[in-house]
Amino acid sequence: MTNWFDDFDRNFEEMFRGLELPKDLVRERKLPDGGTVREMGPFVYGYSFSMGPDGKPIVREFGNVKPSIKGGPFGTAKPSLDVKEEREPLVDAMVQSDTVKVVAELPGVEKSDIALECDGRNLVLKVDTDKRRYYKSLELPVEVDPDTSKASYKNGVLELVLTRKSPGNKPKQIRID
Repeated sequence: MTNWFDDFDRNFEEMFRGLELPKDLVRERKLPDGGTVREMGPFVYGYSFSMGPDGKPIVREFGNVKPSIKGGPFGTAKPSLDVKEEREPLVDAMVQSDTVKVVAELPGVEKSDIALECDGRNLVLKVDTDKRRYYKSLELPVEVDPDTSKASYKNGVLELVLTRKSPGNKPKQIRID
């Protein structure tokens, strides 16, 4: 009879055997004794829970590793991992009375490395440096005016405050006689 832990280890080894890693996440370096060591990473995966305004839970994933299901032998589903060079940061958007506050965790970068794009309904956050890459595309919960944005970055945390579009900016209705 096989041990349950042996089956578990075997399944993990099989899952990692077929894993293709981005080249930037695999490095080799020489040791002082002349040997070589292979380093991989960083690998980041996490999730956060919060309650939405409707009382339903919201689950958000972040990181550069995403669980997925791929085709296995004989058409069976096989658990797998997708690894990307860029990390998806943990981002939270909070709707307040006249603003939307977006908070993103971006450790290890400088303020000047952060690029933000907003069209009023969608926010794209990008960082592309030699050491860190982040990317997140976020649909905002309400429409905002991107021209009124104010951002601050301190200790790896980006805070962005955007003004909500006022109800007076709705499309004008025209009555036809």
